[in-house]
Amino acid sequence: MRYTQLGRTGLSVSRLCLGTMNFGPEADQAGSFAVMDRALELGINFFDTANVYGKVLGEGVTEQIIGRWLAQGGGRRAKIVLATKAYNRMGEGINDGRTLSAYHLRRECDASLKRLKTDHIDLYQMHHVDRATPWEEIWQAMEQLVREGKILYVGSSNFPAWSIVKGNQIAARRSFLGLVSEQSIYSLKVRSIELEVIPACRDCGMGLIPWSPLAGGLLAGPPQKGAGGRRTKLADAFKKHRGQLQKYTALCKQLGEEPANVALAWLLHNPVVTGPIIGPRTIQQLEGSLRALKIKLFGKTIERLNEIWPGPGGEAPEAYAW
Repeated sequence: MRYTQLGRTGLSVSRLCLGTMNFGPEADQAGSFAVMDRALELGINFFDTANVYGKVLGEGVTEQIIGRWLAQGGGRRAKIVLATKAYNRMGEGINDGRTLSAYHLRRECDASLKRLKTDHIDLYQMHHVDRATPWEEIWQAMEQLVREGKILYVGSSNFPAWSIVKGNQIAARRSFLGLVSEQSIYSLKVRSIELEVIPACRDCGMGLIPWSPLAGGLLAGPPQKGAGGRRTKLADAFKKHRGQLQKYTALCKQLGEEPANVALAWLLHNPVVTGPIIGPRTIQQLEGSLRALKIKLFGKTIERLNEIWPGPGGEAPEAYAW
């Protein structure tokens, strides 16, 4: 395993982040436990979840599974950097979601701690931007949670660049560390954050944690015969991007690598990226992802990937103006 620091912090995390969204809906508790145990054995110490994961309103099913895994002991909690999120709806009440109010953040932090069976969250992330709640209120709430030892670091997810910069400027005025990471959709196929979010993260010293690094499975290549589950639902996407995928899989074949691993390696070559989130449902999928850490992509290969999966043209404003 390879490690890096999370943004400008001194915290060391693995270059692959274990995503847990499948724990509960796609993988049962026994299978989820097995994946987490194997992740630790492989050196993955960065685990990401969210209060809303599990697809049962207000239950936090995935956090509960992780909590029961941690409760087994064996030093599990001390071996991982645990990240979770708040913002989304967790009940029917007017203040139960889609807000970053101090009221909501404090209540959801306490609820996550209870479900996770731990006394602190290492990285507490805001799951979506809230344009109605002022940054002063958000930071007051986060500062209190830090003082109480309930959280250590704060991150954002799905935030625009302007909000990232504004939030960190206000945090600095309050002598608070501010945002140390941004979790955003990013892959060879979806590259719009190259315009402004990535430059903002670099300028603010934040780590980028890409979610959906395989574009929902599209970049894993055509499904094998007999494959089931979510892969069978990608038929329309494969049809739409057939030409690109044919060129992409041909390039991967020339490299002697699996398409999924090339897609992860492409993300890892970006110095702003801390580590893409992988969401394995099986140990086989988990172990296969580690190959990406050994793949080195150089000039001509990068150029070819950019031809197949073109980005927005670079950073703003040069991408669209002289």
